[in-house]
Amino acid sequence: MIVALALGAAAPTPEAVTLGRQLAETGTLASLLPLIQAKEAEELVAAHPELSQADKAALQATAKRVFEAGRDRLMAATGRAYAERLSITDLRKLVVFQKSGAARRFQAATPQAIAATMQSVGKMDFKGDVVAAFCKETGKLCPAK
Repeated sequence: MIVALALGAAAPTPEAVTLGRQLAETGTLASLLPLIQAKEAEELVAAHPELSQADKAALQATAKRVFEAGRDRLMAATGRAYAERLSITDLRKLVVFQKSGAARRFQAATPQAIAATMQSVGKMDFKGDVVAAFCKETGKLCPAK
C-alpha cells in the first residue's frame, strides 16, 4: 500500500519547485549558512598559520566557492522537499508572507537571535547529557573511574 502511494504521488510542478526554492531561500537554514561558512572558513585559515597571506586569501576564496556550491545544492533540495510536501496554494501564500516586512525583519533577526541563544546557553552535549542522566538514574553506562 505504501509503495502504491509513493508510486502514485505526482512529482511537483515546476511552479511548485520554484516556489519551494523561494521559500527555502528565505528560511532559517538559508539565514544561518553564511554564519556557519564564515566561522568554519576562519577556523580553517587559523589552523594553517604556515600559509602566506596570499595563500590564506586563496583559501578563503576556495571556501567561498565551495560554500556557494553546497548552499545551492541545499537550497535546491530544501525547495524540492517543500514542493513535495506543501500544496501550491500554501507555497504561494508562504512566499507572499516571506516577502512581508515582518517576515523580512524576522529573517534578519534569526541568525543573531540563535547566536545569542547559543552564547547564553553555552555548550550543549545531548548525548553526553543523556548518558550522564542515565548513569545517575540506573548506574549503567557510567564512565570508568
